[in-house]
Amino acid sequence: MVVTPVFGVPHAYDFTPNLLSTTTSYRSVLVCLHGWLLSRAYWQPLMQQLAPDIACLAYDLRGFGDSTDQLLSRHAHSDTAPYSLTAYAQDLNALLENLELDNVWLMGHSLGGSIALWAAHLFPERVQGVICVNAGGGIYIHNAFEKFRNAGQQMVGWRPQWLQHLPLLPWVFANIMVRQPLSYRWGQQRLIDFLRADPEAATQSLLASTTEDEVHQLPNIVSKLSQPVYFITGEQDTVMEPRYVQHLASFHRFFYQGKQAVVAFEQCGHFAMLEQPSALEAQVRHWVLGSC
Repeated sequence: MVVTPVFGVPHAYDFTPNLLSTTTSYRSVLVCLHGWLLSRAYWQPLMQQLAPDIACLAYDLRGFGDSTDQLLSRHAHSDTAPYSLTAYAQDLNALLENLELDNVWLMGHSLGGSIALWAAHLFPERVQGVICVNAGGGIYIHNAFEKFRNAGQQMVGWRPQWLQHLPLLPWVFANIMVRQPLSYRWGQQRLIDFLRADPEAATQSLLASTTEDEVHQLPNIVSKLSQPVYFITGEQDTVMEPRYVQHLASFHRFFYQGKQAVVAFEQCGHFAMLEQPSALEAQVRHWVLGSC
C-alpha cells in the first residue's frame, strides 16, 4: 500500500506491478474503482492475473478503506458537493495527475462505475475507455430509491465496532448480494470495510449519487462519451438488475452501431470480480488489449 495526498486527503492505492517508473513498458494502465462501503481490496485477485500484460491501479475512494485518516469534509472545489460523483471524479483526475498517468482505462464496480463514467466525461483527454462492472441505471423510481436510501442510512447509522468480533457475521456478509456464497475471507473483508467507512462519506455519497437529477444525468453523459464503454452484468444481480445495465448501455454509440457492449455473466450476482474472476479477466483483456 502507498499513500498520496489528493486535495489534502491521504489516498491509499496499490499498483500492480508496483513499478510506477516503468509503466511505459506496459501496453495499458487500468484504474479500478470500488463500490459503496467497499475498498480497493476486491480488485487484488484480478490485478494479479492481469499484471503480466496490463498494469493496474486500485485506490480507496475518499472516506472508504484506508483513505479515511485525516478526512476533510470540505472538498477543494467549493462549487462541488464534497461527496458527489463529480467530486469523486475530480479526486480521480488529481490522483492520476499526481502519479503522472495518462491515457488510462477505468473499471468501476457499482458506485465506482458511475464515478468512472463521470471521469471519462469530465476528463476525456486522460481516459481511453470505461468498463462498468455491475453498474448501470438511468431510471429513477421514487419509492424504490427512497427505500434504498433509508435502508442505507440506517446501516451506516448503526455500526458498533463490536460487530467485528462476532464469528458468524462474516458468513452473513459472504452471502449478501451474490449468487453463490463468497469465501469467509471476503465476508470478513466486507465486514471490515462496512465498519471502517467514514459515516459522513458513506451517507453523503449514497444520498448524492441517488438523487433524481443525478440518476437522470447518467444516460446523458453516456450518450456524449466518444470513448469505448463496456458493461458487465450478473444475471442474478438483484442490486443492479441486468435490465438497468442494458438501459444505460443503450445510450452509448455502440448500441446504434450494433456492437455488443454488454456481457452478462451466468451464476453471478453483484460482485462479478469475485464471483466470476476468470470470465471478467478474459473480457478485460479482450477490451483493453484489443484497443491498443
